[in-house]
Amino acid sequence: MTKDIKILSIETSCDETACSIIKNGKEILSNVVVSQIDSHKRFGGVVPEVASRHHVESITLVIEEALQKAEISPDELDAVAVTEGPGLIGALLVGINAAKAFSFAHDLPLIPVHHIAGHIYASELEEQMNFPLIALVVSGGHTELLLMKSHLEFEVIGETRDDAVGEAYDKVARVIGLPYPGGPHIDRLSSEGTDEFNFPRAYLEKGSYDFSFSGLKSAVINTHHNYSQKGLEVKPENVACAFQNSVVDVITDKAMKAVREYGVEHLIVAGGVAANSGLRNRFESLCSKQEVKLHIPALKYCTDNAAMIGAAAYQLYLKEYFTGLDLNGRSFIDIETYSTTVL
Repeated sequence: MTKDIKILSIETSCDETACSIIKNGKEILSNVVVSQIDSHKRFGGVVPEVASRHHVESITLVIEEALQKAEISPDELDAVAVTEGPGLIGALLVGINAAKAFSFAHDLPLIPVHHIAGHIYASELEEQMNFPLIALVVSGGHTELLLMKSHLEFEVIGETRDDAVGEAYDKVARVIGLPYPGGPHIDRLSSEGTDEFNFPRAYLEKGSYDFSFSGLKSAVINTHHNYSQKGLEVKPENVACAFQNSVVDVITDKAMKAVREYGVEHLIVAGGVAANSGLRNRFESLCSKQEVKLHIPALKYCTDNAAMIGAAAYQLYLKEYFTGLDLNGRSFIDIETYSTTVL
């Protein structure tokens, strides 16, 4: 395309209120994120009703700030994009209704974006995708392994059968007395401990790319309780180290196996847990040895943000994948079905 395409994108799927303006799917003109972590800490996790109320309070201000930082006016925009799902339905609806109002007021096409697609396309903000590729999405609500043969073509080859990996991190952190969100705290502590527990690795049946972290979570909880009942000391750093070793072993083994079996040379790791230093270091080591191109977005693009939604929305814009003002939020959207609809 000869014309520059500027898209205002909105993300409110969980506990970040975010708005970004992206040019041509890569250049970030502004990227504003308001986090709610401090509000949810006292509950030990995200409370949907509280999240929705915070989004209502912040959404207009976030949109205005994104426009100001980008130094452009609404009439210079080409489209509005918003996370359609999956996510917390109340939180999604705040962003969706704001996007619909902005779309209607400024006569701009409206683009619905799949949240997981957004995480994957965060890599496009920094580096071009080389197809075919394997994309691993690891976050508080998702653990999925996908094959992509072209833009917006998603084939799920593995997913969690129970807890998402980020959810397991938060629950284990709570057991050993760490605050929410648990992932960064466990990651930090794990480097200070030793793996004295050798927690189980759930690989499931032979050939499966699916994940399961429920058994690992239960093993950590039971071990902690058994030690406590016997009056034995449980060192949080040792639990953190053993837990993280188990998680990293399973995730990296399955992802690298998929890279080999599908014959791809590019691996993308995305989502909030992609910020984990243990996971990043292991992937960097394995990909270097096996001569696989690895891309893990910068930390600020791993957690929820609107820039990633804008990057995915650009590809949807090129396909003229627009929706009407009857757009509704969806707590679950099968990404393969979404892909088929787009293509």
